[in-house]
Amino acid sequence: MSSTAWKETAYDSSYETTLANLVRRRAEDPDFSPEKARGILQHLYIQDGNDWGGRGELQDLQLQAMIAAHEAFIAAWEREI
Repeated sequence: MSSTAWKETAYDSSYETTLANLVRRRAEDPDFSPEKARGILQHLYIQDGNDWGGRGELQDLQLQAMIAAHEAFIAAWEREI
């Protein structure tokens, strides 16, 4: 494994896990809506901006992946509507 392969692995893992959780929640929770998903995304944006303590590279990658998964999920859901 290259010295940067772990970054791609960490990002991909976080993205796929987040996306799978969103898909499952949409299927199982009748109250879940694009607006609620956008609310979660807004909190992730805030969390991303609140890095005054220094999360570290791994946590930054995971948070970036979670944000990207939410953005993609919401965009796909809204195209269906």
